[in-house]
Amino acid sequence: MSQTTVKAHDAPLASPAVSSGLTRSGAVRLDALDLLRGIVICLMVLDHVRDYFHASGAFDPMDVTLSNPALYLTRIITHFCAPTFVFLAGVSAFLQKANGKTTAALSRFLLTRGLWLIVLELTVINIGWQFVPALVFLQVIWAIGWSMVALAALVWLPWRAVLAIGVVIIAGHNLLEGITPQAFGAAAPLWNFLHVANVMPIGGVPVLFAYPVLPWMGVMAFGYGIGCVFLLPAAQRRRTLVVLGLSMIAAFVVLRGLQLYGDPRPWAVQDQPWKTVGDFLNVLKYPPSLDYVLMTLGPVLALIPTLERLKGPVAAFFLPFGRVPLFVYVIHIYLAHALSMLLGVLMGYPAAAFINPFFGGAAPAGWGVPLLGVYAVWVLVLAILYPLGRWFSGVKARRRDWWLGYL
Repeated sequence: MSQTTVKAHDAPLASPAVSSGLTRSGAVRLDALDLLRGIVICLMVLDHVRDYFHASGAFDPMDVTLSNPALYLTRIITHFCAPTFVFLAGVSAFLQKANGKTTAALSRFLLTRGLWLIVLELTVINIGWQFVPALVFLQVIWAIGWSMVALAALVWLPWRAVLAIGVVIIAGHNLLEGITPQAFGAAAPLWNFLHVANVMPIGGVPVLFAYPVLPWMGVMAFGYGIGCVFLLPAAQRRRTLVVLGLSMIAAFVVLRGLQLYGDPRPWAVQDQPWKTVGDFLNVLKYPPSLDYVLMTLGPVLALIPTLERLKGPVAAFFLPFGRVPLFVYVIHIYLAHALSMLLGVLMGYPAAAFINPFFGGAAPAGWGVPLLGVYAVWVLVLAILYPLGRWFSGVKARRRDWWLGYL
């Protein structure tokens, strides 16, 4: 939860970034960050609707040899989701401390909420993805949970030290690419857990480590270290965010262009300009490479000052999503999965084919809708989620129950 206290000496914080509303703890809420969360959770819904409904879901939309510009764009805009959520979780932790939460209280909250997210990933979220689980699927909520556990220890350090640790992890973890899980023998799952995306059996159960946690811990630590920027006077804050964001974009272009370091995937000139650009931007997400973090968080940071000024119906639509992102995330998985099953049955396919369309099974031949249909389903899902998100965000705003901070 992004929040800060406005004191007499903090008067410059009274800017468009700050709403007149209060959080459950009584602190002023930073609407720009909630708005950013709302936008990216809606994009994440689009990505998962595409997973369940698109007719060409069997291949990687980022593969320019198989994809097309519309499908490629649909996928790449969702690359901003995970790093934004993880980064903002770090910012939120810093702002809670700036708001007066003691280090002990913040550490305890991060530890318990992180463990809660890990349990949620292993249970409710896994069942949502796979109505009958065929494996243990560990992805973004898992990574956020463990990153919070790590940050629970890091918050005892000065914020500059946490920032330095985050930068070192983000910039340096690609040096570990040559180390394979097999090098650790019986401890191989530990390296999957930390740095290698892979499927590995543990106790006879297949486990998909989709989001190795070490790089994401770096992103969250970076967010915590950058949190102080949001306490600056409005003009200075906006200028700092734009300069930092543009610097990260420039670093991405240089590193990716030279192909010396930062991502294990090479790029090459293709037979069409859009394919060349697409291949250039097709950087590694699992785990997130240095280039991936620069490419995604750079534009996000540069965009925040614009979001501070965004008002009206557009902001009003996205804000409820951004104030209860975990609630929306859990609900949308079940909703998209159930709707895909319903549509499949109406089209004459057996319901059993949609119980676990990704793991341990596959969608039936001929299944799926065109990309335009994917967008139509996306709009439908958002229309269903919006009143639910608005209702629950109202509940969190009105009530002070401690457990609401975990949802």
